[in-house]
Amino acid sequence: MVVGSDLDVRHRMRHSAAHVLADVVCEMFPEAKLAIGPATEQGFYYDFQVSNPFTPEDLELIESRMTQKIEDNLVFEKQLISRQEAIQMFSANPFKSEIIERLDEEAEVSLYKHGTFVDLCQGPHVASTGDIGAFKLLDIAGAYWRGDERNPMLQRIYGTAFGSNEELNDYLEAIELARTRDHRRIGREMGLYFIDPVAPASPFFLPNGTIVYNLLVDYVRSLYLTHGYQEVRTPQLFSTDLWKKSGHYDHYMDSMYVLEIDDREFGVKPMNCPAHAMIYASQRRSYRELPMRLADFGMLHRRERSGVTHGLTRVRTFSQDDAHIFCSEDQIGQEVSNFIAMLLEAYEGFGFTKISPILSLRPGDRVGSDLLWNRAEQELTDVLGEIGLAYESVDGEGAFYGPKIDFFVSDALGREWQLGTIQLDFSLPERFDLNFVDQEGNQQRPVVIHRAMLGSLERFLGVFIEHCGGALPMWLAPMQVMIIPIADRHIEYCSEILDFLHFQGIRADIDARNDRMAAKIRDAQILKTPYMIVIGDREMEQNQATLRFRTGESVSALSKEEIGALLLETASSRSWDLGQILAKNG
Repeated sequence: MVVGSDLDVRHRMRHSAAHVLADVVCEMFPEAKLAIGPATEQGFYYDFQVSNPFTPEDLELIESRMTQKIEDNLVFEKQLISRQEAIQMFSANPFKSEIIERLDEEAEVSLYKHGTFVDLCQGPHVASTGDIGAFKLLDIAGAYWRGDERNPMLQRIYGTAFGSNEELNDYLEAIELARTRDHRRIGREMGLYFIDPVAPASPFFLPNGTIVYNLLVDYVRSLYLTHGYQEVRTPQLFSTDLWKKSGHYDHYMDSMYVLEIDDREFGVKPMNCPAHAMIYASQRRSYRELPMRLADFGMLHRRERSGVTHGLTRVRTFSQDDAHIFCSEDQIGQEVSNFIAMLLEAYEGFGFTKISPILSLRPGDRVGSDLLWNRAEQELTDVLGEIGLAYESVDGEGAFYGPKIDFFVSDALGREWQLGTIQLDFSLPERFDLNFVDQEGNQQRPVVIHRAMLGSLERFLGVFIEHCGGALPMWLAPMQVMIIPIADRHIEYCSEILDFLHFQGIRADIDARNDRMAAKIRDAQILKTPYMIVIGDREMEQNQATLRFRTGESVSALSKEEIGALLLETASSRSWDLGQILAKNG
């Protein structure tokens, strides 16, 4: 019988299922070399080195044999052996050997056995395989050993396990729903972007995707105008002298692209903060100029491992709604409060209603006095308290240069994504010798506030597409209206409506293909077009039109002027639903 907290039981079940998976793979594929197989938040996986990739048919057979092992109710037994005995036992397995060799000379090595299968493992496990519960193998993927593309490529089998079939079925339904909202599939269908091996993990934005991307930038710029930001543009390449000065050369070079030009070493920028420090330092500054809020949509490049890149949500080339606020210490609280107010306004507009801030406090390795840290942490705590947001506080997870708040949102499927962040930095002003002249004529150090609201625009688009299933609000949709003539004789009248809508600034087109109306409506819905205008004999005779929503509802007998007014109000108010506008207008 399994006892303990639900999370602990689930973890042990999944860890045990990973061992059963490894057992079966070794029986079916004797040449397989085992790597690692942990439990995860969503299930479990095991990595294998095999001569040929696994197939979906292999997965079915593996799952069937796992079911038999579970029904055999084999007991999990823990064994302890010396490090030297472990080295001998796993000498034929380079992955296990590497793990063991990293242990202290005098360390005891923990093993777990069920049936005849023995694996290197700290545990814990359930008592026997019969306690594993309902499980399912889900997918196969490639994965580099230790996540490093310089290491061997392995085959990873993913699975999950729950205490009951009902829980498992609920999870599988959620996975299927997530697949229907996968931004990679929707991005292809809507013609937003693609990624090609000629530029790994670096998206090509197509015309439709570029419209959406630029509209996001325009929206953020509108907030910047209200909140007093100045936009700047900075170079892509900097001598590594700059990255040494900022500290990135010592702490971040593995994630940077470096090249040599004219016998000098340069780094492609992965973030904007050193460049913004250069702008601040370019001239003498007075307290009257503070707070100085510098925003930058410049392109950034980071050397992400290929094993972790994923669609738009983890890329190597991206842009952020990035900004740095240079301010005095007594301005920190107000600046943090203003930023969070802007962030909450934006998140509400995008339909994110559940926001969870995480306050990360001082780490052991840090710069700055305890007095300064006390004040900075208190400032962030006070602002969160004044806003009334429930938050979690985590000791030791702040940046070495200051505390931070990360903002997590829950999407329509209940998944959490980290988007915004605000970080206090006392180190950058020291490294770049930044100063301002105070009211008494004395030199003072500013504080730098790093902040991003949406974060990487590419990543935000991926998250937002999955949140709304691609059904973007009208103001953000690349094509806002598709005009559908029922027959060729209606095309001329459709053209009149198209010209009118273009004059109003509405993105519209005519589907003049020689196809059935139902097929045209279906195609517009696949493209997630918010509205369709359907024109037939009656509409043309009465100089009117029928406005159809992508959800299937429709409103008949509207003039083009009425349609234009409704659409403009929906777009300008950034409403999600024209129905709200119709209800408001009676």
